[in-house]
Amino acid sequence: MSPPGNHWRIPVVFLTLCAIAGPGPVMAEANWSSLTIDNDLFVGNDNGYTSGLYYSWFDTPEKNKPEPGFLARVMLWSISDGPAVAEVSIKTIGQSIVTPDDINLEDPPRPPDDLPYGGLLFYSDNWIRAYQSQAEKIGVTLGVVGEYSFAEETQKLVHKLLDGDDPQGWDTQLNDEIVFQLSHAQVWKSWTSSNGRSDILLGTDASLGTISSSVGATAMYRYGRQLQRSFATALLVTSRSANSMAMQAGWYLFAATNASYLANQIFLDGNTFDNDGQKSMEYDNGTIGVTLGMAYAWPKFSLTFAISDLNVNKNNDSAAEYSEFGTLTLAWKHG
Repeated sequence: MSPPGNHWRIPVVFLTLCAIAGPGPVMAEANWSSLTIDNDLFVGNDNGYTSGLYYSWFDTPEKNKPEPGFLARVMLWSISDGPAVAEVSIKTIGQSIVTPDDINLEDPPRPPDDLPYGGLLFYSDNWIRAYQSQAEKIGVTLGVVGEYSFAEETQKLVHKLLDGDDPQGWDTQLNDEIVFQLSHAQVWKSWTSSNGRSDILLGTDASLGTISSSVGATAMYRYGRQLQRSFATALLVTSRSANSMAMQAGWYLFAATNASYLANQIFLDGNTFDNDGQKSMEYDNGTIGVTLGMAYAWPKFSLTFAISDLNVNKNNDSAAEYSEFGTLTLAWKHG
């Protein structure tokens, strides 16, 4: 448990992350925001990938000409430079939490027998370029795991408010470490029905960093209205911090499958540098995942709900709990 004297560092961490985002006008220029909640309670658990809370703000062409953020510019070399139909800057501040199966134990089993206690507090800077039938996303994420992720305080507060069990094992959490990730993803419209009510999207994604490194391919089927306007948001499916969204009073049902190879993941492998002899979870590097969901949009709001199992061919029960969760995104337009 963190000593009381350390709580002054909470605003310091958040101010540092916000400073990385750039000058104050960035928020003033944003014309959409979203709040995403991931939680394993949506699928009937309270362990593994316990929860995620993410706030994003979007700078879209509706209000001004967006520019890539300071961090996202690091990856501009990897994105096409042809004429784009639309460009969007997305910045996110979020927190992810994982716990072992039994949160009532002060000294819970350690990896590889069970997931560790761990939290990630991060800032992510993403840039999307959309063309007529293809879109690309680049991103850079910086964050911290360990005590200064404040995952312990968050989980204990939520459990107190909900009258849940007080987690006892946070003294065993991952060590403090600054972490990062670089990412690139693409999506193509592979097929569209003659009436425009159905389409199939194909995508690829790759990431590299101490948070995680992976490569993957995704196929998504959608049925609904205004699909053309929202196909680029399918790029957000590969990120836990946002969801594919409907736009302009459209709606759709979607089903996606993803095949990926995971080389490293800090919650499953432990600290990259200061790991004190931590052992890795025994997890499947190659995975097949499935996501089912629905998205609905009003003129100034958008709501998405999805259930994901990112490893349907699971072999390790404890690691498998990290891949199952539900997610809810509410987006709203400013002004």
